Amino acid sequence: MDVRLGHILVAQGSITKVQLHQALEIQERTGMPLGAICEQQFGLSGAVVEAAWATQYAKQAQHVDAGALAPSSDVRELVSNRRAWQFGVLPLGWDDGALRVATTPDLLLRAHRFVAGQLPGPAFFVMATRTDLESALQCWYSLPGAQLPAPPDQRQAA
Repeated sequence: MDVRLGHILVAQGSITKVQLHQALEIQERTGMPLGAICEQQFGLSGAVVEAAWATQYAKQAQHVDAGALAPSSDVRELVSNRRAWQFGVLPLGWDDGALRVATTPDLLLRAHRFVAGQLPGPAFFVMATRTDLESALQCWYSLPGAQLPAPPDQRQAA
């Protein structure tokens, strides 16, 4: 599924179709990332662009069901129980040298920041439902009373 960042920004009302066309013309001339152009040209905040990126990534990522949410033994210790719950991450295993990590679409930004800053090597995300991720975390990263963070309010980003 090909989901374009610019179309997401238009759909969420962050830019107009005319602005998207202008940004794409600038991108063609300069090679700059579309998000950076929208920040510079139209005053979008980085948070708005990040939220649109997360939407794009989540729509394009593989979605997995509960049966696929079991970490391999070589990645289980990469994340403490507290951090797994705090950041909504479940490392699943290595795939061609990249760490495969499950999270939910609404926690993707939080999970990405944690993984990029705290875990070794490249990583990519697969999407799970909150219910499936919570069940898997209860199984593999048990922490009495733990809950996934509340979904961020997307309106705050705008």
